[in-house]
Amino acid sequence: MVSFQAALHDNRATWHNPRILLVLCLVFLCGATAGGLAMRMRSVNPAPKSWMLFWKDGGRNITLNKFKRELNLTPEQAAEIEASLDEFVNYYQSLQVQMDDFRAYGKQRIMKVLTPEQKVKFEEMLSGMQTKLR
Repeated sequence: MVSFQAALHDNRATWHNPRILLVLCLVFLCGATAGGLAMRMRSVNPAPKSWMLFWKDGGRNITLNKFKRELNLTPEQAAEIEASLDEFVNYYQSLQVQMDDFRAYGKQRIMKVLTPEQKVKFEEMLSGMQTKLR
């Protein structure tokens, strides 16, 4: 049996060196962990537009009632939180509109540069990216 110290100083070919294999395994595990966390975060945080639809379709009242009930809010606290949430939602909506305008402007600038064939391919690429984001 080879000791751990001896394995660390092994000069055999790359695939037979335990130190190289250990590093490769650690890199693989770190990548798999990072990928898993990224997928989990993506699934936990719904898309912003679906969140906005939830808020408009009664989610506001559901959220406020849950806060009132579970946090045992006073009427003054509830009113302050309600105002804060409404302000946040309005601000978020205005940012969303600005982002949509900025995207449209960027797309317009790109389209000016492209040939007709490239424009068709670019539109296909955009629709493919949008499908993946949903």
